[in-house]
Amino acid sequence: MRQRIIVCPVIQNDGEFLLCKMASDRGVFPGQWALSGGGMEPGETMEEALRREIREELGEALEITEVKPWAFRDDVRVKTYPDGTTEEVYMIYLIFDCISANRDITFNEEFQEIVWVSPATMKDMDLNEATRITFIQKGII
Repeated sequence: MRQRIIVCPVIQNDGEFLLCKMASDRGVFPGQWALSGGGMEPGETMEEALRREIREELGEALEITEVKPWAFRDDVRVKTYPDGTTEEVYMIYLIFDCISANRDITFNEEFQEIVWVSPATMKDMDLNEATRITFIQKGII
């Protein structure tokens, strides 16, 4: 089984959190709302990987002004690829609290849409299991 270290930003701006609806044909949680993030590459520090993932997935214009390590967690997930193949992956999540100075986002093909949501709205959304656990542990939902 392959192992991946995943950097995961919990991005907040003006009391709302950024959630991304995953593409329906790929990933670990197809079609569900999630936090952005992705795997570390060889030679990267945790913060370098986090900032690269934010740039790749959410665009160059989103200005992250604060990054604080928050928690870590692990589990085994089945990842689906665009061609329909699947793979079981042992995932280690490194979760960071992030503050953004703006909401300027250009998201990539990994997501169907993005939204900034309040904690009250979030509790009724179809969050993937990992995202729901994160927000419960943070006391947000």
